Order: sequence, then structure tokens, then C-alpha cells
Amino acid sequence: MDEQSELRFNRAATSVGKARAFVRAALPAEQLRHRIDDITVCVSELVTNAVRHGSPAGHLILVRVIVNEMLLRIEVHDAGASPPRLQAPADDDQAGRGLFLVDALADDWGIAAREGLGRPSGPRSSCPRLCPCTIPCHADRS
Repeated sequence: MDEQSELRFNRAATSVGKARAFVRAALPAEQLRHRIDDITVCVSELVTNAVRHGSPAGHLILVRVIVNEMLLRIEVHDAGASPPRLQAPADDDQAGRGLFLVDALADDWGIAAREGLGRPSGPRSSCPRLCPCTIPCHADRS
């Protein structure tokens, strides 16, 4: 049976640490202890991306954790108009590695359209972006 937790965060740099703490609290410790560092980095990078590039001012970011005995799924929803892109930064670039790290650490991730998050009302209430990443709950990493 899936267990689900979600929390909305303001579009602020301080939300990154709050989102990490929320996800850690939502995880079954014994089941995912072996992947906690990977999970923490993925959450940090996805929420940072949503704060910097995704949600316009005044919109919220939704972080959802879905876990069962086999799989962890972390979703980060924002109201950005354009999809996040995996980049290939130069060695001396100081940015552009977030999704590269998610791609390396998560067993699967992607981007999908969705509706619903944003301002409580008005034409900017749609949220076209969803960035889920999945991590198996067992100790073997294939």
C-alpha cells in the first residue's frame, strides 16, 4: 500500500532545506537508510531548480513523497512555463548540474505536465511541470 505525504513551500531559497527535512521525515528510515544521501541530493536539486527557474513570484512549490515497500517516488511540482532541461555544463561553469546529479543518482526521473498548483485563483493557477524521481526501497541498486 502506498503512503503519501505532501507539503507546499514558498518560492524561496530557505525552502530547499525545509523540503529536505520534510522528505526525510516522510521516509521509512530503515527501508531507505542506504539511499538517504542520494535522496537528499535529488530533493535539493529539484527544489532548487523549482525555486530558481520554475515557479514565478507568488507561486508555491509542491513536494510530494509516495512510498511503498518497493519504491520511493519524490515529486516536485512548480508553475514554470518551460520544462527543465538536462544540461551539459563546461568544467568551469558554476551552475547547470542539478538535473545531471538527479539523473546520476535517481533510478528514474522525468518531467510531465500537470494542472492545479500555483496561486489559489486566477489564470496563473496552472502548474505545467512535474519532476518525479524514483528510487527503489531495497538495498540492491541495479
